[in-house]
Amino acid sequence: MKAMNPTIAGWEAYTQSRSPEIREQLLLQYLPLVRRVAGRMVGTMPRSVRMDDLVSAGVVGLLSSLDNFDPTLGIKFETFAMNRIRGAMVDSLRELDWVPRSVRQKARLLERTIEELTQQYGRPPEDGEVATRLSVSVDEYTRMLDEVNVTVLLSLDDTFPTQNGDGACLSEVATDPNAVTSHDRVEEQELRDLLVQNLKSLPDQEKLVLALYYYEELTFKEIGEILRLTESRVSQIHSKAVLKLRAGVRRRMNR
Repeated sequence: MKAMNPTIAGWEAYTQSRSPEIREQLLLQYLPLVRRVAGRMVGTMPRSVRMDDLVSAGVVGLLSSLDNFDPTLGIKFETFAMNRIRGAMVDSLRELDWVPRSVRQKARLLERTIEELTQQYGRPPEDGEVATRLSVSVDEYTRMLDEVNVTVLLSLDDTFPTQNGDGACLSEVATDPNAVTSHDRVEEQELRDLLVQNLKSLPDQEKLVLALYYYEELTFKEIGEILRLTESRVSQIHSKAVLKLRAGVRRRMNR
């Protein structure tokens, strides 16, 4: 089968014909994207999570992307597909339900506490403020952040619903805060703007970790080497940043 250059014309040919042959060519063309997403995700998961299982789930997301992509909107396919691929992998992990209930409870406690303090202070809380509210030391609080990182990674794909649309998820904004697509309804775009505002309110180090992980697609280990931090510390910073984002958005949505 002749290799295909996925140009606008090629995409238009597929959207018009829905040719199984062109679909297979596009699938092979973008399969490395699935492997790349799986490779980054598996590095943050317990050893029981297998790369092959993530790839299999990611292919489902890729196929969905191929069937729903509109090349006339001027959006890069990689941008459109990335979150569907990642979302399919996250869904497969949730179905396994391997995260201990105690860890999920701890994650909910942290998010609820950060949300309450954000409401109280009108800004993201500092580590000491969260630790005091939890009646633990700052060191214990950072250990808690490390423990809940897997749950936080999955929560990044939770969608904040809108009344008339499908909503938006944090992973989309973290991947590209400036992305505005023709898929967005007005209400969804307002939610996206709210997510961006909360992203800008984070401390520089937390914004940098999110940018390096989601936009530059570095692993926690690679980020640690750049920032001269341990991989565990990067994980803690990531968890804290995501929990603050979620708390800030919920606070403004509940006004």
